[in-house]
Amino acid sequence: MKQTNYHLFDFLDFEKDLSGNEAVWKAGKPTNIETQNGDVVITVPFQKLVTSNEISPDKPVAPKEFQLRLRAYNDKILRVSAGFGVADMPDSPMLEFGDNLKFTPLKFEKHETEWLVKDHNGMLKARFDLSEPAIDFWSDLIPAPEDTLNATFYPDGKREIKISAYDQFTPARHDAMALAYVEKDGVNDRVTISFHAQPDEVFVGSGERFSKLDLSGHTFQLHNQDGQGVNNRRTYKNIPFYVSSRMYGLFLHTAAYTKFSFADHSTRSVQLLTEQPLIDVFLMGGDSVEEIIRYYRQLTGFPSLPPLWSFGTWMSRMTYFSADEVNEICDRLRKEDFPCDVIHLDTGWFRTDWLCEWKFNPERFPDPKKFIGDLRKNGFKVSLWQMPYIAANAEQHDEAKANQYMGPLNEAMLQGGSNFSALDYAGTIDFTYPKAVEWYKGLLKNLLDMGVVCIKTDFGEEIHMDATYHAMEPKFLRNIYALLYQKAAYEITKEVTGDGIVWARAGWAGCQRYPLHWGGDSACSWDGLAGSLKGGLHIGLSGFGFWSHDVPGFHGVPNFMNSVIPDDLYVRWTQFGVFSSHIRYHGTSKREPYEYPNIADTVRRWWKIRYALIPYSIEQSKKVTESGYPMLRALIFHHANDKVCWHIHDQYYFGDDFLVAPVMNSENKRDVYLPEGQWVNLFSGKTYEGGQWLKDFECPLEEMPVWVKYGATVPFYPENVQSTDDIDFTKVTSIKFDNTFKGLLGIGF
Repeated sequence: MKQTNYHLFDFLDFEKDLSGNEAVWKAGKPTNIETQNGDVVITVPFQKLVTSNEISPDKPVAPKEFQLRLRAYNDKILRVSAGFGVADMPDSPMLEFGDNLKFTPLKFEKHETEWLVKDHNGMLKARFDLSEPAIDFWSDLIPAPEDTLNATFYPDGKREIKISAYDQFTPARHDAMALAYVEKDGVNDRVTISFHAQPDEVFVGSGERFSKLDLSGHTFQLHNQDGQGVNNRRTYKNIPFYVSSRMYGLFLHTAAYTKFSFADHSTRSVQLLTEQPLIDVFLMGGDSVEEIIRYYRQLTGFPSLPPLWSFGTWMSRMTYFSADEVNEICDRLRKEDFPCDVIHLDTGWFRTDWLCEWKFNPERFPDPKKFIGDLRKNGFKVSLWQMPYIAANAEQHDEAKANQYMGPLNEAMLQGGSNFSALDYAGTIDFTYPKAVEWYKGLLKNLLDMGVVCIKTDFGEEIHMDATYHAMEPKFLRNIYALLYQKAAYEITKEVTGDGIVWARAGWAGCQRYPLHWGGDSACSWDGLAGSLKGGLHIGLSGFGFWSHDVPGFHGVPNFMNSVIPDDLYVRWTQFGVFSSHIRYHGTSKREPYEYPNIADTVRRWWKIRYALIPYSIEQSKKVTESGYPMLRALIFHHANDKVCWHIHDQYYFGDDFLVAPVMNSENKRDVYLPEGQWVNLFSGKTYEGGQWLKDFECPLEEMPVWVKYGATVPFYPENVQSTDDIDFTKVTSIKFDNTFKGLLGIGF
């Protein structure tokens, strides 16, 4: 559909011919303020507008009143909520309040031209401006503006977050609305709220965006989809949370279809639209990006710590088909001294490829428990792929349908070939139904009891929208489905094995509690590498702590299954994986390093570096579980006052100390930005002064542009190992990065 460049159609989603029997109700000047059990409640009238792109009040229709509720937590979080025929401030599976998150009572002061909302310590939390605009009248050519909601929020008492009260050309031409709801066929349908955006303001986060770091000038649909790559606007993980360069965060508590417009439809406003008759916003102020994300995690949950073995190398492809094939691969990895912890079986361990029945093929895996046990003795743990959709000819189909464990369809849809869509299957497991959750956990328990250590909770971005689910309408279940799905798999894995882990692709608010997640089906190309890193930066700015990606990309280009992967791409992506929270090789063709003989020695060296740094990864991961930091961090986590860093999407911090700049081309060089401070090159040991660009920094394929903060002390494992089973933490040593450090070659690498 062609854009009109008008707010009513392009953002509020009205039909261009206005045939949808819809109307906007726009907020006016508040009429009352009171306290209710420590909340402050403001009565706001809403006036119906004539259904036209020319904004004018439908005067014969009487206004309707709704209440805007304000609630404070601690001294830096303010919740603003309004229900339009539904309850405000609802609970949901997304919310998991931390023990130290405390309700703070609010009070108000009424003045002639303003109402002030303060907490019990007198800290200003909100200001409602009731004054009339200053006027020097000389013409009545353009009518005066109608009353509007003019409010400013101060979640931390100092950070100003203003409602966009007058984002307009004339009173009849709006580019954003302060607060409004849309009525459709007589039912309150969707809500929009807008906040003022400054001309140089930058927005980051909102999910696994495969976009540049600065999202301003873009509008995104928060609507989970199979991303089918990492270079488009579709994404597997949409998170209704963002961080502003003005040092505030916003979490829109919803699972509905949502749009965020970051100074796009209007450069004066960041606009939110959610397809439900409720707006429930948490505003967070802070002095750093980490602090803001820590508050978000206090609302939605902190990541748990993945097990030690998960930080080792994962080996996979799509797919291994038999116990003999897996054993041959594992034996060769050991023989050729490639340290590895996990072997992952993707879509081929079933009776029929892709036909998920949660059972091993008895011919190709005749004794799965022994098979898994023997691998375990050799230092390999087994991870298994599965999905939340049930095929019409799956063994469990009739049981699931009879007991309503899956959302029943009007007509079952038969499974196709190799599946890349939920809709090729007959039904979606209904995780809103406790009995279905327990049934699903039972399927996984049988596998975990055999010795499996991790379940790949693939898909989950989409559900059958024409099905009926026990506790939620499909339009509200779709986005939050990933959270319910991953929670179930995580809980049974933790219960049986003691290790809390899944390997998940989809995501929504709260999913960060159940690590870990990976970046989906990237292309085996430099573009795929660059898109993956962008996604990793934004998901780390969206509350997630642990994130990975398929090395060296998932699918070939142009031949999806069979294109040859260039050696340099394999090495460069390996380097990116070494400096990620987790490293897994996976894709549509051969991924084992010995299949690339020209670079096998280089890859082996990098795997050994990965294992030597595992003590550092564990140390930093513990910090992730109790702070706002992710493992893979945009530079703004440590340099928020450096405007350059708000625009860098191809470098990152790995933990506190490593500055990583992946090479994403075949020229073996790139521009590198060194922020303020002193930096020690990991390979040469040379010290560099920060606050400068290194133009065309040359880096041979065997090395990577990595620097460490001068003076940092990094824990390090000094011995070669075959898996994490061999690590003896009493032998951990450390490296001091100062003038005494002579580069990795000086310590045996």
